[in-house]
Amino acid sequence: MKINFNIRKRVKIIIAVLIVCGIIAFAERHQSSASIRDITIKMVNVNENHFLDESDIVNLMQLNKETLKGATLDRVNLKDVEKKIKSEPFIKDAQLYSDLKGNLVVKTELRRPIARLVRNDGPDGYIAEDGTVMPVSDKFTARVVLMSGSYVNQLLKQNNVNDTEDGKNLIALLNVIREDDFWAAQIAQLDIDSKARITLFPQVGDEKIEFGKPENIEGKLKKLMIFYKEILPRMGWNKYGRVNLEYEGQIVAE
Repeated sequence: MKINFNIRKRVKIIIAVLIVCGIIAFAERHQSSASIRDITIKMVNVNENHFLDESDIVNLMQLNKETLKGATLDRVNLKDVEKKIKSEPFIKDAQLYSDLKGNLVVKTELRRPIARLVRNDGPDGYIAEDGTVMPVSDKFTARVVLMSGSYVNQLLKQNNVNDTEDGKNLIALLNVIREDDFWAAQIAQLDIDSKARITLFPQVGDEKIEFGKPENIEGKLKKLMIFYKEILPRMGWNKYGRVNLEYEGQIVAE
């Protein structure tokens, strides 16, 4: 009796699995043969960086929106379309799927710029928070810290700043600046030479701040804060034209 009970139980399980698989297969066939009513664009842009709009996303798909209406989903290779959309530097991620209403939904997430790369001999660019180097847009200008100098040309040749050790350290410095209210308001520009040595230019004050390579970031900014809190209030904001933070345990100001 026990053996027969186990056999019946297994048979029921097998039948249940086959039914579920059949339902899934039917749903997939039905979905693939379903007609597309419209294309719905959803843009995740929590930081309000309007580099792209819905028409740009449709153009990136390289599909005719009007001819798609009424077509079946099996005519569209969603993975290929996702790949085309993700190739746009402004886009961090993209997902395509169909909803219950028969719409082809395109959900995209835009990257957030944290610095603008400026130069005199070519077009500018941006660095995104994940290190991706992006072009500028004629639709939107982000209010971020500026970066200039000969090192900018090297950065604009990279796909991602994090590809080098100096680049990783630079991203770390940019993140410290933007995440601190005081530094985000005070530091306007980073000028970087060919050896990745940085000079900071403040919003308030005329001094050039020689930061050096983006190393020992916390220690250097701590010294700079001492300069702003303890030295300038006594000596005056226009007293110094140069401040050097590179020497261990001291601030050189002249």
